[in-house]
Amino acid sequence: MFDEPQFEQPQFEHRRVHAKIYLISPQHVAGDFPDRLTRALEAPANSHHRVAAFQFRVKGIDEHEAARLAEPLQRICEAHEVAFIVNDSIALAKRLGADGVHLGQDDMAREGGVKEARKRLGNEAQIGVTCHGSKHLALEAGETGADYVAFGAFYPTETKQVDHHAEPVVLTWWQSLFEFPCVAIGGITPENVGDLVRAGADFIAVCGAVWNGDEAANVVALSEAMAKAS
Repeated sequence: MFDEPQFEQPQFEHRRVHAKIYLISPQHVAGDFPDRLTRALEAPANSHHRVAAFQFRVKGIDEHEAARLAEPLQRICEAHEVAFIVNDSIALAKRLGADGVHLGQDDMAREGGVKEARKRLGNEAQIGVTCHGSKHLALEAGETGADYVAFGAFYPTETKQVDHHAEPVVLTWWQSLFEFPCVAIGGITPENVGDLVRAGADFIAVCGAVWNGDEAANVVALSEAMAKAS
């Protein structure tokens, strides 16, 4: 199911920006993690394919503890001009004054969806929606005012249980119709990122590919692979 097909460079009718890295936090962000985040953001990556966004994704803790853990990470992101996005929780995003919120399909029902997020977070907030491999969900997200859609998983991943699989062609389909961004997520590494960049991903979302090992070196390796595919 997770074979890695090869793709020729598609031609897009609108001018695309260089794909950038969308970094997702591991579950554990206490201890020395702020230092690790700083190293990742300061890695000498290709300027066109740098880390542009960081998603705070920590499960199973209450909002007060989440805010305590998130605040130093948010300051680091602000200092490096990296967007700070909160996963799942509109309330936490509002409390922190985050740059935006990312909503999964389960969160859409529980949190009230894109319109509720826009109402509570304002017009400047970046609101993203997980669309798996579904064109229907992506169109629905766009119609309700999402700022970006996320497709995946493209490859096997140990970061979370994979119930949905996407093919790179969905990125090309999205780029052929819309100018606002699409994110590729799920098992992405320097070895397989090229197909997703060529297929049309605006952002490459990664977790284990950076945090499993030397985060600075991993960011550089991913960025260089993205540059080669551009």
